[in-house]
Amino acid sequence: MPEMPSPVSGGPTVLRMMLGARLRRLRESNRITRKQAGYTIRASESKISRLELGRVGFKERDIADLLTLYGMTDGEERATCLQLARQANTPGWWHQYSDVVPHWFEIYVGLEQAASRIRTYEVQFVPGLLQTEDYARAVTLLGHPRASASEIDRRVAVRMTRRERIMEAPDPPHLWAVIDEAALRRPLGDRGVMRRQIEYLIEMSAAPRVTIQMMPFQYGGHAAAGGPFSILRFNEPDLPDVVFLEQLTSAVYLDRFEDVERYLAVMDLLVVEAQDGAATIAGLNRALKES
Repeated sequence: MPEMPSPVSGGPTVLRMMLGARLRRLRESNRITRKQAGYTIRASESKISRLELGRVGFKERDIADLLTLYGMTDGEERATCLQLARQANTPGWWHQYSDVVPHWFEIYVGLEQAASRIRTYEVQFVPGLLQTEDYARAVTLLGHPRASASEIDRRVAVRMTRRERIMEAPDPPHLWAVIDEAALRRPLGDRGVMRRQIEYLIEMSAAPRVTIQMMPFQYGGHAAAGGPFSILRFNEPDLPDVVFLEQLTSAVYLDRFEDVERYLAVMDLLVVEAQDGAATIAGLNRALKES
């Protein structure tokens, strides 16, 4: 079986996913049902499903019991799995912001940090990884109008830390963003906020691992009429692509092959329909002059 990734390359979220995938393969190879596995660790069938998807933390005792059930009673591989169970429970940097980061978004932040390629389509806002601090503050105030000043500061800090840790990492992912023209034309904050945001997009479009395309108004209807989404890809071969659909108070994560393939096809169409790099830069400059 392939080696597990190191904590440095993956982080706790991807380690949970990798270990969960290995546990699922072991269970299936031994023809053990989720119900049987759940009974062994005094858990429900749905808990086993969440564990195998890497959506919950691990108890080392539970992992040890499952490995025994699956016939892995000793050896280096068992020791490695137990060590990774401990490492997978190490809190990510976002844990310090747990008061303002909901659990359903913690999952995405962890996946995003482990991704090698992020493809995203946005309709209303500039993608989070491309937001300036002032623009991020305007977005946060829009979504949390009754929050205190200190809470707003912490929410903005999360966005900026997330951007820094991903986009300024030694080996950042390739970010490919298709942004609807409406997100660049709709005023958010004062005039200076929008101007600095557009200038930042122009600057980031020259970064080696960033691709920005604008979907112009002239395309009244296009492949992604259903709304914004992101697709994350990982270097680890055992991890499937994940589609992230953010909702007002929750999120949907899709990793079934059929679902992911459909969104990949939509993204491929968006890339073809949207303006290329040169045309996007020209459009951004026009928006800058008119802002």
